[in-house]
Amino acid sequence: MSESPPVVALLVTCLVDLFRPSVATAAVRLLERRGFRVEVPSQTCCGQPNRSGGDDDGARRLARRLIASFAPYARVVAPSASCVATVHDYPALFPPGSDDHAAAVALAARTVELTAFLGEQGPDPGRAAVAGPLIAAWHDGCTGLRRLGLDRQPRELLGRVAGLELRDLPGREECCGFGGAFCVEYPEISAQAADHKLDEALATGAQLLLGADLGCLLHLQGRAQRRGLPLDTAHIAEVLAAAIADDGHGREDG
Repeated sequence: MSESPPVVALLVTCLVDLFRPSVATAAVRLLERRGFRVEVPSQTCCGQPNRSGGDDDGARRLARRLIASFAPYARVVAPSASCVATVHDYPALFPPGSDDHAAAVALAARTVELTAFLGEQGPDPGRAAVAGPLIAAWHDGCTGLRRLGLDRQPRELLGRVAGLELRDLPGREECCGFGGAFCVEYPEISAQAADHKLDEALATGAQLLLGADLGCLLHLQGRAQRRGLPLDTAHIAEVLAAAIADDGHGREDG
């Protein structure tokens, strides 16, 4: 009798749920390919907008709800560095020694960003192909790069996709201008930062701009569309899942 597959919980994130559910679908496919059973418990916002806006009371309420939803799971995976970093900050919302603080510490230790988690699992079981050749530029989100150290992991995952040539942006450590509420509070500065990032991507010869945080990608996509630029955006999970769809190594559908 075969053992049941290990279970991971998916923190979908608000932006993915509302604007691009295909990222969550892709994340599920990638996790199942690695032998996990994926569950998606009832969940709320992680509280990042509250926390960044100084509403710690609101952030605490949301943190308690999310902690309770994911309490049964040994591993929580999210396709968003900024949401993962917010969960990692939960302990700071509660007084040390309290039950809330202990629960926050425990969830923070169990929560990991998608590309980091996939990197932990070792090489993918097969080498996939995309319709191409396709040149893509990689956008390093500020939170992923600086807070979570996401540098090698996404590049290694994309490096296994035959037909995809990945190019770095010259100013890879520069912010795209999204920054949560920053793009609303300082729209002109935000747009200038996005335009600079898009110009750098076009200069690499890229047809596609990839990233691991949907907030950045939606911001950059919006500016690219307003400017009529020949540049699409995609989340890394979407590209990786599409690349394995027909390689013969994925799980059978149905």
